[in-house]
Amino acid sequence: MEDLSAILRAGRRTADLSQRQLAVRTGLSASTVARLERPGTAHRLDLSTLDRVLAALDLRLTVLDATRRPVPPEPAGVPRDRAGRRFPAHLDVRRVHPFGWNWWGWLRYSTWADPPQPVHTFDLDRKARDLRRARTDDYDRRVTTTPLALADRVDEITRSDAAVRRFLHGLPGVDQVGADARAADLATRSVKTTAKATAIDLAISMIDLTTLEGMDTHGKVRALCAKAMRPDPADPTAPPTAAVCVYNDLVGVAVDALAGSGVHVAAVATAFPSGRASLAVKLQDTRDAVAAGAHEIDMVIDRGAFLSGHYLQVHDEIAAVKDACGGAHLKVILETGELQTYDNVRRASWLAMLAGADFIKTSTGKISPAATLPVTLVMLQAVRDYRDQVGRQVGVKPAGGIRTTKDAIRYLVLVNETVGSDWLDPEWFRLGASSLLNDLLMQRTKLATGRYSGPDYVTLD
Repeated sequence: MEDLSAILRAGRRTADLSQRQLAVRTGLSASTVARLERPGTAHRLDLSTLDRVLAALDLRLTVLDATRRPVPPEPAGVPRDRAGRRFPAHLDVRRVHPFGWNWWGWLRYSTWADPPQPVHTFDLDRKARDLRRARTDDYDRRVTTTPLALADRVDEITRSDAAVRRFLHGLPGVDQVGADARAADLATRSVKTTAKATAIDLAISMIDLTTLEGMDTHGKVRALCAKAMRPDPADPTAPPTAAVCVYNDLVGVAVDALAGSGVHVAAVATAFPSGRASLAVKLQDTRDAVAAGAHEIDMVIDRGAFLSGHYLQVHDEIAAVKDACGGAHLKVILETGELQTYDNVRRASWLAMLAGADFIKTSTGKISPAATLPVTLVMLQAVRDYRDQVGRQVGVKPAGGIRTTKDAIRYLVLVNETVGSDWLDPEWFRLGASSLLNDLLMQRTKLATGRYSGPDYVTLD
């Protein structure tokens, strides 16, 4: 039987694509594409990755039944998942060898014929793959990481600086050219009419409306809270924002103003924005904000310690702040503009999640560059992989530099295309911004009335 790697290599050449072009199309790194074309290696691809490669090359697998005869096309009305792929109704794991001795663990299930006949397919969604991985034999467990396997090793990974460093530097590298190209490609997606109206309302509901200036006053915070609860006084259908973010000494003012509204209060803590303070000061800063009623704490990591390779120190500090949060959610600010490389962004994301972060956040908004699409792409890939391997979902918050409706919609497209609709919810994705809300409201009015309103039609924050 012809090796799968040879089939993929021939398919790429037939499509007249370079390895770099195929990587951009599939969102994989160029090194991954190069590896999958080496003889005997393509069988190690997980099924979702193989699906993406086959679709990019316009290749199609013939589905065979137990007697190795082609299965006729499926009838109308076959149940499908949200991505449009058919979903098997009856799952039963079997050992089969469709590509030779080293490809195991396809799902065997009943077709819609009467009586049902066993078939095999590649069209599997995430739940089906998780079931396959959880129930296959020791060989499969050596090839793929099953959910929760990494969760059992967290204590081992974080027992010493050397162990943490070994784990973080063992993560797959980020292809910077590929990440930039993928983000640029997704940024060209056009969202119009009713889809745009839905996206605008979703973006408003995801905003952490922020004021973090030295001249903040009680009156300014109360005005911001009023705007968060009812962004457009002339239109009660406009959704409220997710939260109001203030310095911790103003948390009490925000809590009183937002009482009963459902809008959360987020407080920046741990010597924001520099993070240069002793651990005792950072913990007291956090406890003060929680005691004042904050629902969410935004902390900053010690970038100096991280860049010096003191990963365990950063991990332990995040874990200590998480303990001090009590029932409040913890957002960990990576300040990606100071991390220098995408590899460092991925490592910092994993380090924060291993320490217990509920959200990972790009930046404080006080330095440039702040949030960018490629950096957010890397962070989204990290939370997706973390959920696959640990079983816990973590949110993402880009913050800083997101000012227009077009910017916000680009981030929503990025989320949908990278991690799926599970993260398209204010519980799992936020936009940190101060001026963005006004532009969203003006665009919302334009869609409703057909006329643009000027900036003097909205409040200045």
